[in-house]
Amino acid sequence: MIDLKKEQKASIARKPFKYSFAARFFFFSMDLVTGKKTTLSKAKLLESLASIPYRAWENRQYKRLTCRYRNKELVEKAQHIMNWGREAQDNEYWHLLVINEKMKEDNIKDAWYLSPVVSCPIIGIYGIISRMLAFFNISRAFLFNAEFEDHAEHIYAKFIKDHPEMDSQPVNSGLVKKYGDFQTWGEVFRRIGLDERDHMNNSFVFCGKPESVVKYEGMPELPLVKNN
Repeated sequence: MIDLKKEQKASIARKPFKYSFAARFFFFSMDLVTGKKTTLSKAKLLESLASIPYRAWENRQYKRLTCRYRNKELVEKAQHIMNWGREAQDNEYWHLLVINEKMKEDNIKDAWYLSPVVSCPIIGIYGIISRMLAFFNISRAFLFNAEFEDHAEHIYAKFIKDHPEMDSQPVNSGLVKKYGDFQTWGEVFRRIGLDERDHMNNSFVFCGKPESVVKYEGMPELPLVKNN
């Protein structure tokens, strides 16, 4: 059984990955819009973006399968990416639903940047960037996603640390119970943070940087594919 508190502390103690200029600019831009402080609204916007790259990669792999179906090795790699991508984007969507449930429970209204007028253009632009990266440099797309997920893991770890009251707030939502059998909201958000680490680890493997994987006891098995 995974010790979620232990892994949260490990996230806080571990220095963030050395981000590229593109990633640092992206995080800076997000902070300009949402503010530096992590809130549930900010987490909700991050999760709205998080599943987009996986869909872009899946579309690219379908095109490769159609055009190069005779290449067995390529087909196997593409299927690895697609299977992982589907699982990851479903997981990210669960995060979005869970955070929305928490906001409803606490009677917290969406921040101004979650209005469709603001959030839809942000999501659209990120979608274009993700498709372009997937088309021109899939390895760089995986690396950028690893940076995104590493950043998200650290955000959640600090968010829980800043809100110790969540460890005494019981989970009563049936929807959240479908995400996982957790007793408190602290456990829920620790699991979300660890999910982000899992996504980061897979992204590192697929971009050819397995040495950057952050291992922990009870972690899921990583894919054998190491480059694309």
